[in-house]
Amino acid sequence: MPSPPPAEFEQQLVALRSYLMRFARLQLRNDAWAEDAVSETLLAALAKPQAFEARSQLKTWLVGILKHKIIDSMRQRQREVTLDSGSDGDNTDPLEHMAFKADGHFAEQPADWGNPEQDLNSRQFFAILEACTDKLPAVQGRLFLMREWLELSSEDICKELGLTPTNLYVQLHRARLRLRECLELNWFAAR
Repeated sequence: MPSPPPAEFEQQLVALRSYLMRFARLQLRNDAWAEDAVSETLLAALAKPQAFEARSQLKTWLVGILKHKIIDSMRQRQREVTLDSGSDGDNTDPLEHMAFKADGHFAEQPADWGNPEQDLNSRQFFAILEACTDKLPAVQGRLFLMREWLELSSEDICKELGLTPTNLYVQLHRARLRLRECLELNWFAAR
């Protein structure tokens, strides 16, 4: 498939820049670093527009490039990255007590989510998922995105951020609980 005319391609890149900035800021926690990663992503796209073969959406293609730029930036600046632990050091999580009984079983059966494969194809679902991810506490959101969207291994995340595997798993568990609750309230309950 032929690539779009240069002017149209540039306009599409400009339109997606704010989305890419949000994604980069969430991961890098530094506006300057996020700006650098997004700029490098857009420059790479502009340097080789023919590489975008329209096999996916432009946004998906750019996020793929950005993921690599973020990982490069994190590795380059690993000594400068710090996590604000905030109140996440507290071992009690109110969501955990609401979701599970003392024996570890669900307090209430999870809502019927219908056909998840069909919902995954829905743009509305992804908009709700993105909003729910944005609402996660900063540390949990960052760790969840590193693990699930950037597809970094647990070992790499622990090494990059100086976390113990136990702490990482606890934070990911809490993030998944919050995402589940948010999706049930804002997507599955509305259906």
